[in-house]
Amino acid sequence: MNRYDVVVIGAGNGGLAAACTVLNAGKSCLVCERHNIPGGFATSFVRGRFEFEASLHEFNGIGTPEQPGSTRELFEQLGVADKIEWIQLKDAYHLISEKEGYDYVMPFGYEAFAKANNQLDLNGEKYIREFFVICQQIRDAMAYISESKGHPDPQVMMEKYPDYLACGSYSVNEAFEALGYPKAIVDNLNTYWCYLGADGNSMSFLHYANMIYSYFSKGAAIPKHRSHELSLAFEQTIHEKGGEIWYNSEVTKILTDENKHVCGVQLSDGRIIETRHVIANCSPHLVYGKMMDPTAVPEKALKLTNYRKFAGRGFTVFLGLNRSPEELGLKDHNYFIYDTSNSVDQYASMARFGNTAAQATVVLNNADPDCSPEGTTIMYMTTLFTSDVWSDVEEKDYFNKKNEVARAMIERFEKATGVDIKDHIEELAIATPETYARYCGHPQGVIYGYESQYYDGLMNRIQMVEEDHFVPGLRIGGGYGERLLGYPSSYKSGNNEAKRTLRDMEKEGD
Repeated sequence: MNRYDVVVIGAGNGGLAAACTVLNAGKSCLVCERHNIPGGFATSFVRGRFEFEASLHEFNGIGTPEQPGSTRELFEQLGVADKIEWIQLKDAYHLISEKEGYDYVMPFGYEAFAKANNQLDLNGEKYIREFFVICQQIRDAMAYISESKGHPDPQVMMEKYPDYLACGSYSVNEAFEALGYPKAIVDNLNTYWCYLGADGNSMSFLHYANMIYSYFSKGAAIPKHRSHELSLAFEQTIHEKGGEIWYNSEVTKILTDENKHVCGVQLSDGRIIETRHVIANCSPHLVYGKMMDPTAVPEKALKLTNYRKFAGRGFTVFLGLNRSPEELGLKDHNYFIYDTSNSVDQYASMARFGNTAAQATVVLNNADPDCSPEGTTIMYMTTLFTSDVWSDVEEKDYFNKKNEVARAMIERFEKATGVDIKDHIEELAIATPETYARYCGHPQGVIYGYESQYYDGLMNRIQMVEEDHFVPGLRIGGGYGERLLGYPSSYKSGNNEAKRTLRDMEKEGD
């Protein structure tokens, strides 16, 4: 075929979810992927006798088959749920923050987490229970707004969701200041800030509270066979539903007709695929800046794209160790190691070289003991750069610089935990922002899409969805979409953009 109802650009998380949604509606769909495997960041790679997870730390919104979370429910709708084996994580995180002297483990589960906060403050449990009541109201309000298709009844909002309205314009730090919680409780609740990549002065409280509640009410999980298991599940489902995925097939142009409506895509080898509907699972900077005729891109699209701020640029150290976690003294799955729990100061320090915290470190064997050969350990340490400092590194200095940063991260982990890592490294791989830019085509090596800002957060983007629809026949989903960064968000964004595309097709009679 050289004509499809929908062409999806990119077989990343959002693109795969979009394709399944389109196929569920009985439409023909082609996914074009420039790499030779699906998944984008959702993949794995092998070095020596270790299979490393490329990006996933933990996955919220899964829940259990008996009490499914929203993402598990989405996977069931898309037809991939029965193809994935999940491992439920026991504890949420081990926080070590140097300035405040924090060193403690927090469990998952509403009750367990609330009680654990009593070790931080005598009234810790009371504060957490109050916080979760607010979180639940926020989630209920968001569900109501969604059901009303963005036109909620103001009277209903005031009567049923007053806390949502009260903190709607607040940043994370403004909301916690208004709540009056003790510093230790606030610092603990702020631990997950790096998972959204913006500091507490910039990040929307509604967005952050929604994420926190999802983690502690439903817990977190990981796929048994790395995130590549997710991508293969989607690939298989797409084929089962009659869809196609073309690998090694880079889309270089999105074509438009005389009415500036999408009419096809052109591949790097010159082939043209006809379609009136494209879902792009890639950066709007790339779509509008390189893939389209400038005359077909409205000025508003360029203004909005340039107005948004790139989120964190990724840097990860992958380690295969020749000792077991027990032998090394590694007891936990997820470590957060910070200079300080003040996210504003921490974020600012990550805009330059010379700082190696915050870092989020995973010891995979403590969730899945069978993930590597007996007597070995898989670890990966991730940090973010909050500015484009890597573009200033000269080619001749690149390898020395990435080794320098990796060495500092390992030493920082050793200092914080008292665990010897360096003497037991069997395999080591390093991904810099340059690696991520080359592998997935993200500008500056950004791994978090556009940064979540109080003026450009989750609710703001959801309310602007139709205003963001600048080119007829073109939708943009995935990590750059209205749901922002992260695995669950990318899948949901792809699903949402596919549903909007189907509505567009119905309106246009396609």
